[in-house]
Amino acid sequence: MGLPAYQQVVRIGRERKNPIFLDIGCCFGNSIREVVVDGFPAAQAIGSDLHSELWDLGHELFKSSPETFPAHFVGGDAFDPEILAVAPPASVQTIGAPSPNLNNLTSLNPLRGCVSAIHATSFFHLFKEDKQLHMARALAGLLSAEPGSVILGAHIGAQEKGSVKQVYNDVKIDMFAHNPESWIAMWDGEIFEKGMVKVEAELREETYGAAGRNERCPLGLFWSVTRL
Repeated sequence: MGLPAYQQVVRIGRERKNPIFLDIGCCFGNSIREVVVDGFPAAQAIGSDLHSELWDLGHELFKSSPETFPAHFVGGDAFDPEILAVAPPASVQTIGAPSPNLNNLTSLNPLRGCVSAIHATSFFHLFKEDKQLHMARALAGLLSAEPGSVILGAHIGAQEKGSVKQVYNDVKIDMFAHNPESWIAMWDGEIFEKGMVKVEAELREETYGAAGRNERCPLGLFWSVTRL
């Protein structure tokens, strides 16, 4: 994945009892397959995307089946409360609670307070500021309170928080981007109570699909949020 906290996810998959990995906006499931190759139990991994057919295409692309690759999938709009509702972050009293049955999941809500690692790359920058805040709250409610549980990802960022205008194939796109300071402040103090998490965020020069063209490459915000 190229994310600074990726090895943390790998350790969780190898060492934690009944770990759960969620890839939100999973598309073909590439990141799930990567983490499974690196040791995370496939039967404890879940993908979610608005377009269910992408998961089926992933099986076709990787020549797998639900039998040979038993990761789970929940299709639907992550802003639909029937799929993912906002809930407060889990308390430490929930640590050790029984894990939900991952078979036949039709919603992410049963996973509240149970997910060990949540991956969200090229996802948050699809939404405006208020929707980013909403989604951060929703994902925070899924995260386990067990120390070391992590949400991680990368998306378009900026030196200054605000609107970022990009041009892709002559199409102008107006996106909202956080800078590292505003992203950290959102998670540590607004989403979680101050001191509940360790947030790391850095800007890198990334192509995000502009490689090989005369288009200015946006900055990538690489980040992780770890429960303490």
